[in-house]
Amino acid sequence: MQYQFNVQGMTCGHCERAVTSAIQQLDPQAQVRIDRSQNRVDVDSSQPREALAAAIAEEGYAVAP
Repeated sequence: MQYQFNVQGMTCGHCERAVTSAIQQLDPQAQVRIDRSQNRVDVDSSQPREALAAAIAEEGYAVAP
C-alpha cells in the first residue's frame, strides 16, 4: 500500500534518516521518499497506516491526520 504523511518537525538530513529508519525497522522492505520542503513522507509498505504513523511519532515528529 502507498501512504502519504504530513510530518512536522523534519529540518535536516538527520531527521530524514530517523524517520526512514523508524519506518524500515517496522517494515524492512518499505520504500520511503521524503520531501522536507513539503513536510511530506511517502511510504510504500505492507504495514498498516496507523503502525507507520506511530513509528514516525515515536521518533518525536508530529504526524498530521
